[in-house]
Amino acid sequence: MELSTMLLLEQPEPAPSKTSPALIVAPYAVHDASIADFAEGHSIAMALAEGGPHRLALTFWKSATAEMRDFGIDAYLADLNVAVDDLGGRASLIGLCQGGWLAAAYAARFPNKVAKLVLAGAPIDPGAAESGITQALASVPPATIQQIVALGGGRISGSLSFALWSDGLSPEFTAEAALQCCVDPAIMAKFNVWNLRTVDLPGAYFVQTAEWVFRENRLARGSFPALGRPAPLSAVEAPIFVLAAADDELVSLPQATAAKSLCRRTRVKTRIAPGRHLSLFMGRRTVGGVWRDIAQWLAEPEREPAPAPGAKRSRKRG
Repeated sequence: MELSTMLLLEQPEPAPSKTSPALIVAPYAVHDASIADFAEGHSIAMALAEGGPHRLALTFWKSATAEMRDFGIDAYLADLNVAVDDLGGRASLIGLCQGGWLAAAYAARFPNKVAKLVLAGAPIDPGAAESGITQALASVPPATIQQIVALGGGRISGSLSFALWSDGLSPEFTAEAALQCCVDPAIMAKFNVWNLRTVDLPGAYFVQTAEWVFRENRLARGSFPALGRPAPLSAVEAPIFVLAAADDELVSLPQATAAKSLCRRTRVKTRIAPGRHLSLFMGRRTVGGVWRDIAQWLAEPEREPAPAPGAKRSRKRG
């Protein structure tokens, strides 16, 4: 299905299942959504499809065109909502990196539409500690970002955002660290091509993300605006599985594991995996280990969603 912000990719013939569909919310920063399905043995999508009986889909975000320059975060939340509705109106969300805070905001805005929530390497509370992203933003004043957006015709080029996030963080972007295996020439070449294939971002989305998520920390503070209403993390009802990397310099452990204290209405399970940021999504050991466990967790029976506000409960007779 094609929407203004994404292509929604689905398994061609999903197996029947009693569990909700699983929707991978890919990052929308620097690299494209193929990070979720890089190669055999390095594919989250494959691990989830093989490890659980659930229907699987992926948000493949589009590189921003000139017409998309004014798209803000709400445009992506709105299309994510359409995707969930198209999948049946209720889904488990698997948020990867910056797709994690977007998935968390959606789960806070529409708690009854999210069955389970996976947050992998996601900056849920950037104020909890320093990280590569917060340090990079601290060195660039908001006025400078506005000037960069203006010079780019309302967009931020992928090559520029890659330079911003990866400057001084080269260990996070090497094939050896990302893939967790002996890298042969073929897969090294594939990784290098992937690593240089960046996506452009709408200026409005980039500025809102930089200011609302990272500088002002609105998500963790309960003041994040989502489609006309605040979306406090305390409103999330879906059980949460947090996955973080022990040596992640882009999203530090306190930033990624903050859901435990912020999402007080639900159960939060946390796993810390050895490795760096990209290895959470592409590492052979992580994909073959913890992502198989996540697939089984997603396949476990779900609790019934709470009734919508104002809904009448049915009364049994007899």
